[in-house]
Amino acid sequence: MQEKASGRLLIIGGNEDKYGDCTVLRKFIELAGGRKARIAVMTTATELPQEVGDEYRLIFSDLGAETVSVLNIDNREEAGDRHLVAEIEQSDGIFFTGGDQLRLTSILGGSAVDGAIRRSFRRGAMIAGTSAGASVMSHTMIVGGDSSDTPKKSALSMAHGMGLIDEVVIDQHFAQRGRINRLLAAVSQNPHVLGIGIDEDTAILVAPDGKCEIIGSQTVTILDGKQIGYSNISESKRLDPLAISNVILHILAPGFGYDLRQRTPYLIRKNPNS
Repeated sequence: MQEKASGRLLIIGGNEDKYGDCTVLRKFIELAGGRKARIAVMTTATELPQEVGDEYRLIFSDLGAETVSVLNIDNREEAGDRHLVAEIEQSDGIFFTGGDQLRLTSILGGSAVDGAIRRSFRRGAMIAGTSAGASVMSHTMIVGGDSSDTPKKSALSMAHGMGLIDEVVIDQHFAQRGRINRLLAAVSQNPHVLGIGIDEDTAILVAPDGKCEIIGSQTVTILDGKQIGYSNISESKRLDPLAISNVILHILAPGFGYDLRQRTPYLIRKNPNS
């Protein structure tokens, strides 16, 4: 982790269950403080803030949170509003909806609201994000790219994220949209950075010490390129196929954890539903 933060991150692969057991969203409310939690829903990423905000307000209220505020910050001027800053600083849980991650960084980046989010994280607030709200958590985020073709340099475009988690790059809707090719391309560009692909209705819960737990119904794929033996990424042209060897791949299901600092997976419990 870059900052000395006492908060936790819940990074969700998108399309999380909202009407059944709600395992992932229920975990967010639980860790934010349950009934006493003050929840702020950030709808900046979506082009349907009213509909999306109302949906999450109802879900989180049904899951037990008594105070749920929807903050639709739609431009840079609003991102400097002192009332919104105060609302965020008083929140126990901050939730970023899906949409377009570039809207999040371009509207919030460097603003007073951005500073409030970071201060809340340092003091121990729970921060969650789904889909675009997941990708934006890292320093460098994937903002687009073709996931249906052979791995190649042109398979993705990247930009600066919020930097709440260090030395990783995150992709979401991972198995459902076949995105391993573009995550491989991202890792090949900087083998020191872990590639984390999160399936739908699945999340990683990241503790301040860098230990993660997989939560939800599907899997998380982790690509570790630190031991790469050969890669042609530096000399290849944009449309050339990528050659890369000795990438370590982990596929982890609920009940497993991963230590980001030690780069090792581990078993938490044999039956995550027990």
